[in-house]
Amino acid sequence: AAGAAGAWACGGAAAAGCALLGGGVAMGAWLWATARRHAALAELACKVGGALDGRRDVRFDAMSEGEVAILASELDKMCSRLTLNAEELEREKRTLAEAMADISHQLKTPMTSLSLMTVLVRRSLSETGGMEGEVARLRSMESLEERVQWLVAGLLKLARLDAGVVCFASERVEAGALLDRAFEPLALSFDLADVRLDTDIQAGAGFEGDLAWTAEALANVLKNCMEHTPAGGAVTLSAWEDALAFRVRVDDTGPGIAEADLPHIFERFYRGPGDAAPAGGVGIGLALAQGLVAAQGGSLRASNAPGGGARFDFAFFKTVV
Repeated sequence: AAGAAGAWACGGAAAAGCALLGGGVAMGAWLWATARRHAALAELACKVGGALDGRRDVRFDAMSEGEVAILASELDKMCSRLTLNAEELEREKRTLAEAMADISHQLKTPMTSLSLMTVLVRRSLSETGGMEGEVARLRSMESLEERVQWLVAGLLKLARLDAGVVCFASERVEAGALLDRAFEPLALSFDLADVRLDTDIQAGAGFEGDLAWTAEALANVLKNCMEHTPAGGAVTLSAWEDALAFRVRVDDTGPGIAEADLPHIFERFYRGPGDAAPAGGVGIGLALAQGLVAAQGGSLRASNAPGGGARFDFAFFKTVV
């Protein structure tokens, strides 16, 4: 009986040992499978991150078999489709930009010739004592031609911006140099409109960007503010630098922006019912300005100043290391 009991005890211990060993093997297999699944998911997440960052060489078809592989296969199909859509969109944008550039170029030559002929005819009439009414009409024609030329130039710049072919420099841009470059072509217009430009520029303020294109954007905003400011009024430009960004603020003493127009103020060719701009405005200057600022990682927003008039805020954010 004692021998049988001992054999039973040994058998029980062996069975328990086998059970523990089997449990350990099963636990190890489960832990290995879990670790492998986690590694596969981490690899998948890394590839998804690359795809979100714009990489087009990301492929998910190398994943091993199993549930993760099925998910990877579907993600690979989705990324391939998105890549094709993005390439098609880029082709369409390039085609549109090329068409706009071609149209602009075709318009520029005859408009330049027409402008020159108008000037020559006006001078001839003035020298020969032509009728004042005819001379006045020719001056109006010259003004219209200048507006059309400005529109053609603006459309060409928008087309280049849309196609992504505008190359932006990355250099130190000082606030004073930016203002000088932006205001120089507008000085005579401000004079004729009897609008004053007031400035408040922080010494040493500036940012890393493109002077020429940023000046183009600022000039478009200054021009817009001037056109909406009555004679005897003022446009105020403030520039400063803080811990987050280089900022430029432009205020005018005009009627401000109608609330209904504010959400659409940067839309191309937008002319809302509350727009009091002169007849020469065509609605692309502000759109171009915002596009040029956004392409450099900045922002341009419009609002109404607390004391009245329109307000435009530029922000060029500093790189966070």
